[in-house]
Amino acid sequence: MSEALVAVETAGADTSVPAVSGARQFWRRLRAQRAALVAAAVVALLVLVALAAPLLTALEGQDPTTYHPSLIDSARGGVPVGSFGGIGADHWLGVEPQTGRDMFARLVYGARVSLGVALAATVVQVAIGVAVGVASALGNRWVDQLLSRATDIIVSMPLMIMSLALLAIVPAGFPRPVLVTLVIGLIAWGTVAKIVRAQTLSLKGLDYVSAARLSGWGAWRIARRELLPGLAAPVITYAALLVPTNITVEAALSFLGVGVKPPTPSWGQMLTAADVWYQAAPQYLLLPAGALFVTVLALTVLGDGVRTALDPRAASRLRVGTGRREPAASEKEGTA
Repeated sequence: MSEALVAVETAGADTSVPAVSGARQFWRRLRAQRAALVAAAVVALLVLVALAAPLLTALEGQDPTTYHPSLIDSARGGVPVGSFGGIGADHWLGVEPQTGRDMFARLVYGARVSLGVALAATVVQVAIGVAVGVASALGNRWVDQLLSRATDIIVSMPLMIMSLALLAIVPAGFPRPVLVTLVIGLIAWGTVAKIVRAQTLSLKGLDYVSAARLSGWGAWRIARRELLPGLAAPVITYAALLVPTNITVEAALSFLGVGVKPPTPSWGQMLTAADVWYQAAPQYLLLPAGALFVTVLALTVLGDGVRTALDPRAASRLRVGTGRREPAASEKEGTA
């Protein structure tokens, strides 16, 4: 019977609920948060745009790498010809200064790189963090000490400085999006491991875990059948908050020139090239900056909504769309 339960450790108290019922409660609580629903819709739209980038650029008739020198006014230093950066029927958001590459194509393909790197890096972080955290909590004293000290070292490493150092020494021929993903994922898993270790130590003391141990189950079977379901809530919550952080890190690395390299489009790389054009062609800066801002904001709001839905006793850190709904008269009578 213990395998049919999901143990959720929240705010120092542990609750065991059927898996199906817990999922229904989660979706009901998430739907009650208007801000989280709007954020989820925005994130879904961004993912759809990233996946459909080849189709969208085909409809426009452009691609992200073709130069259009005829659309650039070389006498003015490479400013796009026409108003609003060369916006027209053939170039929906205009063209880049100096190169004439289509802005819409680079923006939607940049969404692929930015979202893809952030999501893949989050998967790497969670996978390593869960493995190390569970192994540390279930291992003997020496294993726990070794893995805990290794985790402390990883946590103490400054992510940006280590990323800059590693990305600078890797050969240029290595695929840059894959490299950025691996660097972020392999450096920033320490916090996940600490959270998982603490939650696993709490779950080890529960009755159904002790019963499984007395039944002769091995450590791997206990972890897979009894502990991992109970770790789902904190891991999903933290993973949802990691994605916007990783998007910001990827953009910062590309902005500093050690992330994604041209001609592969990335929002951070577009910002790097736009810092000298914000007066002559402000849309060249505002478009990638706006896309980055909206994406990070939507993912942050969605992550906070997921955290609140998984732990209803924890108040949301946001104030928009998270207010408590007054119970209806029928609900008050039912509880009276």
